[in-house]
Amino acid sequence: MTRTARAFWVSSPGVGEVREVELPSPGPGEVVVRTLYSGISRGTETLVFGGGVPPNQYGVMRAPFQEGDFPGPLKYGYLNVGVVEEGPEQLMGRTVFTLYPHQTRFVVPATAVSVVPETVPAARAVLAGTVETAVNALWDAAPLVGDRVAVVGAGMVGCCVARLLAQVPGSRVQLVDVDPSRAEAAERLGVDFALPEEAEGDRDLVFHTSATEAGLVRSLRLLHTEGEVVELSWYGDRQVILPLGEDFHSHRLAVRASQVGMISPARRSRYNHSERLQLALRLLDDAAFDTLLTGESGFEDLPSVLTRLASGELPALCHRITYDS
Repeated sequence: MTRTARAFWVSSPGVGEVREVELPSPGPGEVVVRTLYSGISRGTETLVFGGGVPPNQYGVMRAPFQEGDFPGPLKYGYLNVGVVEEGPEQLMGRTVFTLYPHQTRFVVPATAVSVVPETVPAARAVLAGTVETAVNALWDAAPLVGDRVAVVGAGMVGCCVARLLAQVPGSRVQLVDVDPSRAEAAERLGVDFALPEEAEGDRDLVFHTSATEAGLVRSLRLLHTEGEVVELSWYGDRQVILPLGEDFHSHRLAVRASQVGMISPARRSRYNHSERLQLALRLLDDAAFDTLLTGESGFEDLPSVLTRLASGELPALCHRITYDS
């Protein structure tokens, strides 16, 4: 008997639909997962939804279990929490995180799922992929005890970075964003908040996550001599112009790229991708991360939800999708 599931597809740039898809029978070493929650990685997924991935980045931007090709039709996403319904005995009934798109049930190799710690609520575990990005960024930057740090851009990634930085002893962390309502999130994350024009300079490190040219320029101007901007933003096919005159050379400033697709060189000999994800899941045993879960919709509403997120009509940090049992 053929089994089916429901999956969200980007049918063409700016247009989404829910399709019925065939669910294959699991083979040896595979699991069937029933989705409980998925999360929308707003920056990346709205870029994909709008067809903003440049052709020379099609290979780099592929999600682990993506189907179809850019700009569409394609099935995309990578923040999925569910329950194992079939598979190896040690995984049966366990709550797991998987880098899988928005789909009601799916079959993957057992090695592709990561068990969510019992102390981490399933509804919070959708943030695991974003916290993993933040972990990699801190490995790249190596903040030191007592550092003065700014995070420019209070989206999902920026907020996760700020929360991890807040736990570095003696650090002074300021979250910077154009939206004054993000001050409440900053307070819950245990860091200071400032609008861009009011942000304190003399920073040892600045993490930039706003995906705007203005944000990156402001990040450079917040640095202390020999300070470094860690760039986590993804600009798609947009061009960015930076003022590399002014103080850039005389103050020996630096801009470093950080991207979650590769393990930071600082930890590459110790961690693989699975181990890094498990670390991120353990770090989610922290109720402060619930601050990032700012909206929720049912799975069948995904076509309209992505449209509203892409247009800015629906503001959100992480918008969570719920699934009927």
